[in-house]
Amino acid sequence: MLGFHGRRYLITGVLNQDSIAWHTARALQDAGAEVLLTGFGRARRITEKAAGVLPRPTEVLELDVTRPEDFARLVKDLEQRWGGVDGVLHAVAAAQQTALSGNFLTTPPEAAGLALRTAAVSLHSLATALAPLLSAHGRRGSVVGLDFDASGAWAGYDWMGVGKAALGAVCRYLAMYLGPSGIRVNLVAAGPVETVAGQAISTFDRIADRWQAEAPLGWDRTDPAVVVGPVLFLLSDLAATVSGEILHADGGMHAVRMGTGPAFAEGGAA
Repeated sequence: MLGFHGRRYLITGVLNQDSIAWHTARALQDAGAEVLLTGFGRARRITEKAAGVLPRPTEVLELDVTRPEDFARLVKDLEQRWGGVDGVLHAVAAAQQTALSGNFLTTPPEAAGLALRTAAVSLHSLATALAPLLSAHGRRGSVVGLDFDASGAWAGYDWMGVGKAALGAVCRYLAMYLGPSGIRVNLVAAGPVETVAGQAISTFDRIADRWQAEAPLGWDRTDPAVVVGPVLFLLSDLAATVSGEILHADGGMHAVRMGTGPAFAEGGAA
């Protein structure tokens, strides 16, 4: 029903096997799709190691989302290899320590700008660069980005939280402007998962512990694969009429602001 056999997908943001992006790439390959990964700089070697342990080892293409020339080279490479792309996973974000972990009031503008550029503007750069390939030869491609609930403020998440709020707005505008080309743009707002990115947040353990204790469906912070299903849904034709959406894959935590913890431990609310 998902219909991935023979389709081609670009996966960004793979650093190691603990990333949601890596597990998505593996699931797509298991479903019969071709995948390529992206990486950049010194970290690219780590990405290449992760690409080598996929069910079918694949290549890693250079992409630093702060370098416009990388997008031009990436599009040319994909056009020569595939001629078109059926979908892309945006799993990229970065912030300096001065923009995180309680430093919000003193964050330099340059550091705030980097968080916004990598978390939100990069989705625009990626989607618009790949748009001709996502609609090539009658394709109706899908762009999916990884998100974290930005409807409120999270202590310590700071400018990355602002970046994720901007990401939601960028998603909606891309859905509006790319929709006439048949391209869908959606986000998956995951609960906290123990990844390299999460380790940079000083309050990560406090947030993740609350999630595990209070999410209605429970939450396993150690399992990045729990988010893969919703990502695959949005990449597939099952979501052919879905665009501009933020799909929460967080154990239901976004729906229960107080959680289901101590206030309900003794028989529920009156």
